[in-house]
Amino acid sequence: MPMTWSALLLAGALAQVGTASEAEARIVEYLKAEVKPGQRVVVSELVNEVFTSEEERAVLGRLFNTFFKIPLFAAQFQESEGRPPTLAELSEQFGFQVPGEADVMLRIMESDPRMPPFLERDPASGEIVRVDTEAILQHPRFGTQLERSLAGWVGRPAPALELEGWDGSRHSLGQGAGGPHLVYFWFTGCPPCVRTTPLLVALNEEYAPRGFEILAVNADRVLDLPWDDEERAAYAREQGMTFPLLHATPEALEAYGSVSVYPTFFFVDAEGVIVSHGVNFQERGGLEAAIQKALE
Repeated sequence: MPMTWSALLLAGALAQVGTASEAEARIVEYLKAEVKPGQRVVVSELVNEVFTSEEERAVLGRLFNTFFKIPLFAAQFQESEGRPPTLAELSEQFGFQVPGEADVMLRIMESDPRMPPFLERDPASGEIVRVDTEAILQHPRFGTQLERSLAGWVGRPAPALELEGWDGSRHSLGQGAGGPHLVYFWFTGCPPCVRTTPLLVALNEEYAPRGFEILAVNADRVLDLPWDDEERAAYAREQGMTFPLLHATPEALEAYGSVSVYPTFFFVDAEGVIVSHGVNFQERGGLEAAIQKALE
């Protein structure tokens, strides 16, 4: 019986990181040799005929999930940074650890008729030289999600939600938070999130006494990542993350524009209005300016 994608994604959540890395290397090297222009990769065939271990199926499940996030990430990155993401930035965002993995994922997308021709790449380097955001917006699978994620958030009321903290407490986001705050979407092990953590820790020390709160919404569970509660807590302790740490839900990601790029930032003022919105790594100066705007 063919394995369903929901089962594959569940297997991805159960796989151990070290074993999955070995499986990922085997899969990527196979795909490098087998992906041909104009020939769609049939993942069910890979699952049933080529990669049949639990660890390999877990990797395939994660890559399948990534496959449908890359267009949204590329478009959001283009709109935020004014340029396409590099292969290194794709690898950083999606945790591609095998050399050439980002390139082979793009090759799979380019050969699949379901995917819009949303990017152009340099033939020599393989780097993306243009992202066609309009093509992604017009695609039936991606258009609505991208339109919401690119919507002009500044000046709009922040979605009011309540999420569970890592300690079991409840915290309000958006208009229900009652004061100026940052809604910060991240996941454990995300390289740009790791770079952001010490900046937020330092800014929290400076601005928490002035009434600004950082609400760090972790997406590990929603993304089926293999970090457990103990590992998350250990990371937070080591980094000195004393601000509220919350668990994301699918509803929260959807409400805030179908979050697909990590980290994503929503700075909200005391009236519950979004005053600044950003994606990907942000320098301290930009973060601090957004906090000050929320406090005005």
